[in-house]
Amino acid sequence: MAKGAEQKENNRGNGESEGESKIDVVMGELCPVCSKKSLTLTEREQEIPYFGKVFLFSMTCTSCKFHKADLECAEAKEPARYSIEVSGSDDMGIRVVKSGQATVKVPYVANIEPGEASNGYVTNVEGLLQRIKKQIEVVRDTEEDQDAVQKAKSLIKKINRCVWGEEKLRIIIEDPTGNSAVISEKAAVEKMKVKSVGEQH
Repeated sequence: MAKGAEQKENNRGNGESEGESKIDVVMGELCPVCSKKSLTLTEREQEIPYFGKVFLFSMTCTSCKFHKADLECAEAKEPARYSIEVSGSDDMGIRVVKSGQATVKVPYVANIEPGEASNGYVTNVEGLLQRIKKQIEVVRDTEEDQDAVQKAKSLIKKINRCVWGEEKLRIIIEDPTGNSAVISEKAAVEKMKVKSVGEQH
């Protein structure tokens, strides 16, 4: 019971999903980054309404702080492109499933391309926007170019206005693995054609 309460407390306020049905944890594994036996492997099974069962995998090192996470659907999904216009505070609770292979696009704000540092997670629209906002805050706080700093500040204000229901934003998630989704009747879904190796644009 305490473990479940702790999980719920950790999830509160960041848009992360609750209600995991099963969690397997293996500690003391060899970290691929610092080579210390301080890596914790976690596998979490979760049922998402209107989407199905997913498995969330994560690796976290207590020594070097390395972290990697991804998710996989229990049932095979087709490559898909999801898009949704969020136009009010009520849309902030819409569930979002994003795999580590997915590209997230918020036109005129930011694109998040898949790569080594790309993680999979289950969140909601507000949680996704907060993740993007944190990345932009890094630019605001570290960039020396004042034009870039001012642009970052403007984008942060734009995201805040969207969260408060004062501005509209379009969110697009493209996933060649089909392990992502925007779970809402407002979301438009299109099949994606996955280019084969050597295929020309």
